[in-house]
Amino acid sequence: MRNGKSILALIPARGGSKGVPGKNIRPLADKPLIAWTIEQARRCYWIDRVIVSTDDPAIADTAVRWNAEVPFLRPVELATDETKMVEVVLHALDWCRQHDRAYELVMLLQPTSPLRDSGDIEAAARQLEDQGADAVVSVCPCEHSPLWANTLGPNGQMKDFLRSEAIGNRQDHPAYYRLNGAIYLARTDYFRQCRGFFGQGTFAYIMPSERSIDIDSSLDFQMAEFLISRALCSSGVR
Repeated sequence: MRNGKSILALIPARGGSKGVPGKNIRPLADKPLIAWTIEQARRCYWIDRVIVSTDDPAIADTAVRWNAEVPFLRPVELATDETKMVEVVLHALDWCRQHDRAYELVMLLQPTSPLRDSGDIEAAARQLEDQGADAVVSVCPCEHSPLWANTLGPNGQMKDFLRSEAIGNRQDHPAYYRLNGAIYLARTDYFRQCRGFFGQGTFAYIMPSERSIDIDSSLDFQMAEFLISRALCSSGVR
């Protein structure tokens, strides 16, 4: 509980990953991918409950071994490629309200963002309070300006590929940010009203690129392992 508000941390982890089969329990460094997020959430003492929402018994078993709760298996109809995350969050909130208690804040922590840390989670929650926000969503700087991106014409033709505002020095372009998938936090009533985390009361929590890896491929796994190894070497851990 934080400032009198109860907080549910929800980690969504379905079993049907196609890009990287078994992704959520695949080893990353010395532990399953999902364990990194479970540990980050559990380090935040003010989070009331850490629940993993999954349809996969193997993921459920792994989550329990790493001290998360799996009080239900997600229904099959909420574990398809077409399932919207809002439905997954609402299912968990409704289940908790019916079987245990209602929560005033919900924090979605995707297991594919293992390099966020508990300090990021703490800072996002503090920002929600300090700004009087209804929701906070993590972003990071874009690696390249979207002004340098466009669709291609027939046969790869690049006529009008660059818009006029893209011409000039890179330093003159405005700063752009992208969603990094690491942290979504909202007041539960606001989430239900907006059917998601985005609305007029939503603000950005800015994270550095090195903690913003969103694992969707084997290359992402390799990059995350490299960054984890580099961090351990810098801290003197071998």
